[in-house]
Formats: sequence, C-alpha cells, structure tokens
Amino acid sequence: MKKRFLFGIFSFALIGLIFTGCTSQSNDFKRSRATGRSMNGKEGGYKFNPRFRNQITGPGLVFVEGGTFTFGEVQDDVMNDWNNVPNQQHVRSFYMDETEVTNLMYLEYLDWLKKVFPTDEEQYRNIYKGALPDTLVWRTPLGFNEDLVNNYLRHPAYALYPVVGVNWIQAVQFCNWRTDRVNETLLYKSGKLNKEALENPNAEELFSTETYLTSPELAYGGNTDMYNPRKKKRKNDTLLNVVNRSSGIILPAYRLPTEVEWEYAAKADIGLREYNTLKGRKIYPWKGTTTRNLKKGKDRGKELANFKIDDGNYDGLAGWADDAADITAPVKTYPPNDFGLYDMAGNVNEWVADVYRQIIDDEANDFNYYRGNVYTKQAFDENGDLVIITPDSIPMDTLPNGKIIVSQLPGSPGKKMVDDNELYLRQNFDRADNRDYRDGDIESSRNYLKDKEDIDADPSLRMYNAPVHEVYADSTAMVKNYDKSNDRSTLVDNQVRVIKGGSWRDRAYWLDPAQRRFYPQYLSRNDIGFRCAMSRVGTKSISKSFRRPIN
Repeated sequence: MKKRFLFGIFSFALIGLIFTGCTSQSNDFKRSRATGRSMNGKEGGYKFNPRFRNQITGPGLVFVEGGTFTFGEVQDDVMNDWNNVPNQQHVRSFYMDETEVTNLMYLEYLDWLKKVFPTDEEQYRNIYKGALPDTLVWRTPLGFNEDLVNNYLRHPAYALYPVVGVNWIQAVQFCNWRTDRVNETLLYKSGKLNKEALENPNAEELFSTETYLTSPELAYGGNTDMYNPRKKKRKNDTLLNVVNRSSGIILPAYRLPTEVEWEYAAKADIGLREYNTLKGRKIYPWKGTTTRNLKKGKDRGKELANFKIDDGNYDGLAGWADDAADITAPVKTYPPNDFGLYDMAGNVNEWVADVYRQIIDDEANDFNYYRGNVYTKQAFDENGDLVIITPDSIPMDTLPNGKIIVSQLPGSPGKKMVDDNELYLRQNFDRADNRDYRDGDIESSRNYLKDKEDIDADPSLRMYNAPVHEVYADSTAMVKNYDKSNDRSTLVDNQVRVIKGGSWRDRAYWLDPAQRRFYPQYLSRNDIGFRCAMSRVGTKSISKSFRRPIN
C-alpha cells in the first residue's frame, strides 16, 4: 500500500514537471520574451509558426548522431607514410545515404536530363553527355571485360549495383540535382505546387531550391502558374503561395560527406560504447578484428565485405563464395554497421568532399573538420535583381582530360566568389578559396617571401608542384597538352579529392575506415562510387527522451 502511495506521488510530480516544461515552452511561442508583444497577434506581433517539426529524413538517408571520435589510424602504420595520424575530432549530427548510389538511381538522373535537355539540340548536348559515367573504366590492356563496358550501367541485372565511372564533379552535380527534385516533391506534397511542376519539366522553367528561397517569383522561369493559389485569397491579393526556410518543409542540400563524417559513420563506435566510454576493439566497420563472420549459422566463415582476398582471388572457390562477388556486389549484400549503413567497407571506394592533404590540421580546427571551402555568393545585376542561369547562358567547364561538364543548370542563381566586402575585418576567415589554407599556401611554403604572382608564374616554386595539364579549344578542334615535365615532385594539388573505404579490387588493409587515398576529381575508375549526405538542423539527437519543442 505504501509503495502504491509513493508511486502515485512520484507520478503526479512527474506529470507536473512535464506540464510545467510544456507550459514554459508554449508561452515562449505565445508572447515575445524580447518585446512582450503577442506572437502572431492581431496587433502586429512577429509571425511565427509554433507547430514546427523536427527535420524529416530525406529519401534514402539514415540519421547519424554526431559525437567525438578518434579520426585516423589507431592500428600499426604499416605503410609508414604518416598519412592518417590519429587526432580527436568532433562531428555534428548528419544524415547519410543508407547505401552507395546505385545504377538505378543514377539512370533516373540521366533519364531526367535527357528529357529536359534533348541531345539533338546543340546548346544542350553537353549536359547529358557530361553527366554520363565513363563505361570504358572496365577496360584493361590484358583483361576481357567488354560485357561490363556494354552492360554494367544499363542492364537491369546491375540496377542495384553501385554506379562507377563517375568522377567527383559528376557526383557533386548529382547531389545538386537530387536536392532540387526532393524539395520540389516536398513542396508539391505540401500543396504549394501543382502537378504540372513535376510532370512536365522543361529547360525554360526549371525549379531551383536556391532560386525559390531567394526570389520565388523567378523560379520556374518566372512562371507563377506552377504555384497553387493561396487558400484564403483576398481581393487584389498578389502574394504567391510560397514558403521559406522557417516552414521546415525545405530540406538542406544533398552533398558529398566530408572525410570526418564518412569515417565517423563508417567506424560506428556506438556499437562499442558503455555510457560515455568505448569498450572493445575493432578495425573494420563491424565488431571484432577479422573480416569473416564468426557468428553461428549458415553464413559462418563468410566474408563481411566485398574485397580482394589475395592474388587472383576475388571471391573464393566456385560453390563457396567467400564474399559472393567477383566485381562489385548489389547494395545490401552484406550486413549494415551499427548506424544502419551498408558497404562502408569494400564494394567500391567512395568520393568524399575533401581536397586531399597528407596532414589533418587539427590545431586549426577540431570541429566538423573539412578542407575544401570555397566561399561564393549569389550574383545580382546592377539593378539588384538575382542573376538566373538561362538556357542561353549555361556555364560550361572543360576539365583537364577534355570532358565538358555543365557547372550549373538553368533556373539556378548565378554565383561568384565572395569579395573584399565580405572579407573586410573578418576574424574567422580572410579569403574566399581555403583549399590550401595552412598547407600549401604562400604563408606555409618555403617561398613565402616571394610575390604570389611570381609563384603562379613559376610552378617550381609552389609547395605542391603537381603537373598542370592544359586543354583549350582553337578554331578547329580541342587541343590537349599533357604535362610531361620531369621536374614535378608530387601529384597533390587542389584538384585531387579523398577516397575512402576500399573496394572489390583492394586488399583487406584498405577496409579500415581510417585509410585514405586520393584521386583527381576529374577522373573516374571502376572501383570508385559515392553516396550522399545531408546536414542535420536543430537538435543533435532524435531520441524520444530528448526535450523538444511542443508540436
């Protein structure tokens, strides 16, 4: 009886605390704590929607709660290259694709491009062509793989295999396209757009998330008929039925994960935690220190990832396939890690966002580390109007290998580098291009006293003396000048990106999430794919026990 009485008192006290907390939060949204005015009141108070939601999980994504971890190799450095010296980093919460981007996902992208930008029109030809994966990556001088050249991308038998032959720039363009299509779909489902916006896209009237948020009247090429009318339309009402970021409908951009995000997600140390410490040991994304499944059952003894076992052995003997794949394998073939992410070791290496440098400068930053920031801003004309890319002004980039890729699709806002107006008297950053910040810039080179113009004119003075391949078009054809200089001392420059994870043709050493290599951003291989990520806004955790705003 006494226990019941005490339990009743505890229950009432708990309900009281919850009610008090809810009332406190509710009051914050009813009356301003800054001015005392009523929020959303008739007397002109600030308009705010108190029924906001936490960020929804975008299509294909898995939530990864951030935290602190040891970035870099904690095993023996058998390569002796000091390439991944361990250091402590903190990662914010984010989302990551459950699997690598598949052929099916990429074919949907190609199909959309071909419909919107017909290849028989000269001005659009390079849009579709520039997005095509290089299927010739399957060729080798002493190997017969022509069936993969012809079938791997498009045959339905390979639909759920990871897409390969995509360079870093193409992967970024896919992320940009995915951002706009997902947000466009969310706006349609919320009643802001009509069916025409989704069903019949055309080059003259394309949706761009950035344009919609900055100047919604310019989205869809200025065709406001794409918007559903407002429900309570007043006389002479000319306002568009649009939303902004405060609605919570618009998702942050899909993008490539940073290197620390990728490694943190792959290591998935949550499976080894006990309270706020780590217990146990593992080398790979799964528990334990071996590559084989040690659990009892029919899969006991089989490999937990797709990699090259030893010379000439890519999957074991016929009838007993150790990893069930001789090349890549369909996504979700192997068990996920503790975050629910598949193939964070093996199958294909994956592009990450970072520009490669051998040393991670954790003294400069140990919070959401990323090397590759190039700060830009939206371009406005002399009248103050947002510059919109049109079908007649599509910017094209010619890569060092001669491939032509579109840098921005029509409908998106023009971009330019931030200038001295944004940099003046700033303490947190003082330049627009930070790719070589504190590691290869003039200040950290042996020639730091020389003028920048002299260093640019003489590549031998640069910290990273990588080859410079030139490509340009003359009056008759495209000219490609391959840099054959014997004076080059490195392959590292601002156009090489980090790849992680190991692949079907790598030994088990590269399955360790801490291992890192680099590859030129304009080239592709048959063992490099990618997956997308998305930043988390709001609370760090989505745990039900975490205190949240009232719905």
